[in-house]
Amino acid sequence: MNDLDLSLIPLPAGSAYWRCLESKVESERLYYSRFILSPLKIGQANTIGMVMRRALLGEVKGTCITCAKFKDITHEYSTIDGIQESVHDILINSKEIVLKSESSETQKAFISIVGPERVTARNIELPTCVEAIDPMQHIATITKKINLNIELEIEKDRGYRRQNIMEYQDGNFPTDAVFMPIRNVNYSIHCFESHDKRIMKEMLLSEIWSNGSITPEEAIYEASRSSINLFLPFLHAEKGKQDSEGEDIHESNAPHFVYPSVSIAVDQMAKKVTFKHIFIEQLELPPKAYNFLKKINVHTISDLLDYSQDDSMKMKNFEKKSVEQILEALQKRFGICLR
Repeated sequence: MNDLDLSLIPLPAGSAYWRCLESKVESERLYYSRFILSPLKIGQANTIGMVMRRALLGEVKGTCITCAKFKDITHEYSTIDGIQESVHDILINSKEIVLKSESSETQKAFISIVGPERVTARNIELPTCVEAIDPMQHIATITKKINLNIELEIEKDRGYRRQNIMEYQDGNFPTDAVFMPIRNVNYSIHCFESHDKRIMKEMLLSEIWSNGSITPEEAIYEASRSSINLFLPFLHAEKGKQDSEGEDIHESNAPHFVYPSVSIAVDQMAKKVTFKHIFIEQLELPPKAYNFLKKINVHTISDLLDYSQDDSMKMKNFEKKSVEQILEALQKRFGICLR
């Protein structure tokens, strides 16, 4: 526990509230924000702080270069005549490029440049759904009048992925991928007396640093959604227990979790409480289907359930393939059969 001058912060008398106390951009690749959540009961601040810290560092998705392909290069530690850096150095520089992607699918990008030239992130030919946060991030230095051609793979994921060097073949060099856009998270807990002077309350202060591809505010939003999704199976299990009407739900042939089915009318609690907190990003749809849903103001699974399959088919410019992709994603991820 830390001491804090609470006289500088207005504290509400009612339920807990959350707001940003400070936010600043220290550089293109370093955003900082500080948040407060208060008042909380004794013990709640540490519970929330630990969950949010782990979710911010492990559940928020990021984008990075995961593979580079060089022509006529067979070894990671090879050198290229006219290039100051070795292939290994170029790979290290490439995987540190901070990117932001609107798509969950693997994307292709290219570097094709004639030297002498200093190659930076701005020289990468990116797809329209991908953006380089800092165009001046260094990749390589060409010292002669030669062509440098590199094909890159870009992926969006979460956490850390270690590549197997045995996968190096035909000039393809996978790199260890750090998808975590959150650089650091700190939190502290502060105690104070409630308004009636008899009960102690807690305040949670959180500090978040991001790499610029996402703001700390957006990261908290995404981490909160991911945390909620992790607990959904327990809610569905309780619902299944209630629906079983006395049947033994522990039988070996019974599923561990019962997911709702729209074909038999999802109950009001599931629609209003559960699905309104699950956003369509969780479906990981192709860009065309995702962008169309956003265009018609479908942002959550609850919004999507308001449409039937026939409604989707009748929508202007909405291809049958996109409808099928949405239906498949709903069935695969949430066991929902849209009628």
